[in-house]
Amino acid sequence: MYQNINFIKIIEDAWHDYDSTRSIKAVEDISAKVSTNHVYRIRFEDDDNIIAKLSYFGKFEHFEEDHGIINALANNLSAPFENFLAKSLTKHGKLFIYRHTDSLMDAWVVFYNPIKIDQKPDKKQSKEQITILGKELAKFHKACYKVANTLPPNYKQTTDDINHLLEILKTERGQFEHRGHEDVIRKQCDLYIENCDKIGVAEMPSIPVFVDWNIGNFSVKNDYSFFSRWDYDWFRMSTRMMDFYFFSRVCSEIGDRTVFSYTIDPLMEDRFMIFLKAYHKVYPLTEQEVKILKETYRFFILNYVIKDGRYFFHEFYASKLQFEAYDNYFPNIDQSFDTDKILKALDI
Repeated sequence: MYQNINFIKIIEDAWHDYDSTRSIKAVEDISAKVSTNHVYRIRFEDDDNIIAKLSYFGKFEHFEEDHGIINALANNLSAPFENFLAKSLTKHGKLFIYRHTDSLMDAWVVFYNPIKIDQKPDKKQSKEQITILGKELAKFHKACYKVANTLPPNYKQTTDDINHLLEILKTERGQFEHRGHEDVIRKQCDLYIENCDKIGVAEMPSIPVFVDWNIGNFSVKNDYSFFSRWDYDWFRMSTRMMDFYFFSRVCSEIGDRTVFSYTIDPLMEDRFMIFLKAYHKVYPLTEQEVKILKETYRFFILNYVIKDGRYFFHEFYASKLQFEAYDNYFPNIDQSFDTDKILKALDI
């Protein structure tokens, strides 16, 4: 549907609306090849450059809300995280978002100042590195919690995403994409809502979480402490437990792979227990939060693989991951996740 759209022209129009006095020399597509998201580097005549992100899925109101919160967070975090996140460009004191609408699409653009990058984490972490990463995430979560009440209001909840998925199943497109699996999806949605109610997720503190912490989204210093973080496509305000699944993958025995899957297994590895222990010493977890970890994984599969997989991944990956969800991910959630193992490891 979008193959013939001139995205470069939309980026150029967005910049002209932002500051027509600075001429563009070139616009380079630097999007991740596995994803359908659009990221560009804009070079100017004076050789300065900025980053542009273009999105067209979901709702504009959610895009606007998320990026308003992210930008406030980037500006409000204290040391050592004051420069950890890329800062968006503002105009007349307000976050600048360009909205392009025509008969084919509704697309939105934000600009970021380029963020400095230090060292990419190793493809496979040592136990010492895992311990440091656990402490670093705890420190970052603590910093986010401290400023959470200073951020713009958040309205989007995980139940909104689940309800949206259930609505999609009623549409012709949804029935075609998920043909034969509608009952499985509905069952998993029901389990998520029921279990969250039982555990009491509504009572848990809500902080900024970035969800997708693969090693291509953040850099570290020589001592492996956090240096910078980018790629905010999966950002939301939620329980801090939403950030843990991807760190279990970072810590995994398998390490980083080009061809990937989203099995629940990394959450149960002993290497992830090392991470959790290190985190717990800095920013203690509760029994309630440990119990909700399984549901954050269920939500991740329902939302980012089933509901929005075709927006985040190219066709091959989207189809592969959705097939694996029905064949492996969903059947193994309750079978493989062991809450008691984590509670015992943390002595809770």
